[in-house]
Amino acid sequence: MDLKGVRLCLVGPLPPPAGGMAVLTRQLGDLLGGEGLAVRLVQVNAAYRPSWVGRVKGLRALFRLLPYLASLWREVGRAQLVHVMANSGWSWHLYAAPALAIAEWRGVPVVVNYHGGEAEKFLEGSAVRVRRRLRGARSLLVPSNFLVEVFGRHGIAARVLPNVVDLSRFSASVSYDHNPESPHLIVARNLEFVYGVDIAIKAFAHISSVLPHARLTLAGSGPARAEFERLARELEVDDRVSFPGRLDRDQMSALFQRSDLLLNPSRADNQPVAVLEAMASGVPIVATAVGGVPYMLENERTALLVPSEDPRALAAAALSLLLDTERARTIAHAAQLEVQGHDWTNVRRVLFNEYRQALGLKLESSQDGARANDIV
Repeated sequence: MDLKGVRLCLVGPLPPPAGGMAVLTRQLGDLLGGEGLAVRLVQVNAAYRPSWVGRVKGLRALFRLLPYLASLWREVGRAQLVHVMANSGWSWHLYAAPALAIAEWRGVPVVVNYHGGEAEKFLEGSAVRVRRRLRGARSLLVPSNFLVEVFGRHGIAARVLPNVVDLSRFSASVSYDHNPESPHLIVARNLEFVYGVDIAIKAFAHISSVLPHARLTLAGSGPARAEFERLARELEVDDRVSFPGRLDRDQMSALFQRSDLLLNPSRADNQPVAVLEAMASGVPIVATAVGGVPYMLENERTALLVPSEDPRALAAAALSLLLDTERARTIAHAAQLEVQGHDWTNVRRVLFNEYRQALGLKLESSQDGARANDIV
């Protein structure tokens, strides 16, 4: 049976704000709709109505949760399959768990697609409740083997569904070529301390002492922007550090093609889409070896990995690539080859077999006979 026309309820956040999960949810909805599925989206972060409610703690949660639950009940009742984009913390308890419960009550099969770099911390206190709620799900999908291991340590089985990279937009044909005297470095994460943006600014101060014409672009938005701007002023690099805000996919593609190096200085991480896009775009990468990053990048082959919380190590690794074009080009090319598995054609095959399995349909021939996950 073809999946065209299957009524799918997709549950997750949407931009704004344009964070990783929101972008992934919108991208997935568009891709599935393009494949002919009848996608109905239930947004977990809909705008507050009236807007002033968003300024009142406690009240705002209620005003968002009640319409969300009503939409869930209505759309799940119309669906043949539910796909839940899930995250840690309150996001799990307020949005993912109710979606799983309602799908179970209404007898609709559900697939859970978990994203989040702080799964270890979350599961330390919530594994029992998460495991209990997942009993009603047909499968738990995660973007990396890192999360497969994290959930596995808590008795919860998961399978890998890689994040999708649009290889037509983020071109693997881009070659690494730059002016070594005035390199352009970028960070493409939300402006939050968990993503180590402050570490990147401190590292850039070291880099600019060697390469005074270097530039740093911090492409993202977030609550810590003012603090990061102040740090750049204190380190006297603010004239070479730019804050363009959140960029859309086309703007990010153009930025990668004007970039010489991506810094990913996170304190916690899983499988950042910005890193995958840099790989596809032929931009060399220096990243901290935290969470799932070492599962997607191999030190000295597809990137350079450094310890977290170490601006000098980040700067030294960056300089080693900026001052050695041939080495940077070799690493960038290896990363380009590695990211090909994240093309929609490959991810679609995995996801559609999960859908077929959840619906009790015959799997594609390449995976016939695969057994369902027992996720409890």
